[in-house]
Amino acid sequence: MRFVAKQAKEGINVSDTHPLVEAGALFAGLAAIFLAFTLLLIFMVELAVYFVSAEDEAKLFADWLPDDLVTVSHTDDRLRATQLLVDRLARHWPDTTYQFRVEIDASELSNAMALPGGLIIVTQGLLDQVESENELAFVLGHEIGHFKNRDHLRALGRGLMLSVFFAVVTGNDVSGIGLTAADLTLRGFSRQQETKADEFGLAIVHAEYGHVNEAWRLFERWAMTDNKLIDLVTYLATHPDTGDRIADMRELARLKSWPATGEATALKW
Repeated sequence: MRFVAKQAKEGINVSDTHPLVEAGALFAGLAAIFLAFTLLLIFMVELAVYFVSAEDEAKLFADWLPDDLVTVSHTDDRLRATQLLVDRLARHWPDTTYQFRVEIDASELSNAMALPGGLIIVTQGLLDQVESENELAFVLGHEIGHFKNRDHLRALGRGLMLSVFFAVVTGNDVSGIGLTAADLTLRGFSRQQETKADEFGLAIVHAEYGHVNEAWRLFERWAMTDNKLIDLVTYLATHPDTGDRIADMRELARLKSWPATGEATALKW
């Protein structure tokens, strides 16, 4: 008996489902996997924060600086004065184990950052904008508040884990992932974290001066002066809306009965 091959039916290897529907299902599945993995990474970071003490953090990041940071000279009077102010403010958090160190970024943009190991970065642009020690004290107290709540470590951990994940997915070399000031800045904090840091910063200002006058004066000037728009936009990249922020601080001062009037302290430079 001779075998006769039969021709396959037309379209046997073609799915009845429309290609766009299949692409959509594939995309949704990948998105779900990515979301689940991201949430797992964030959970792991939150868990790790409880096991990494401030002492261990300080050892890991001793003398560390972001790769792209350009600092002013260590003979700059503003650096010494800002470091001394941070030291004074930190005394109002007696339980801290951080040894805070200050660096001034030569950037003309206005910003401040809390980075691992107790490192506080203040930009030259921000120091050019503050008009009293009280204004600067609140900014520094806010950053110290991030250390108290370990916000900076959470932001660092999430950012690094996600950077590694993206590097693996895209096939890039994970050894090329560095820690830059710009990168860390853009990771930012949640609104709740920023609000808690504001509350802590305002409490420190009150403890240091006996009042909170001019604590939010810098933000008021930015909100009122058009030519400070670039500073406002830059600071808003990593901090809450200025108007809401001022209103929240005024309300907190009222609830705590912290005087909103008092003598402003001149800058030490």
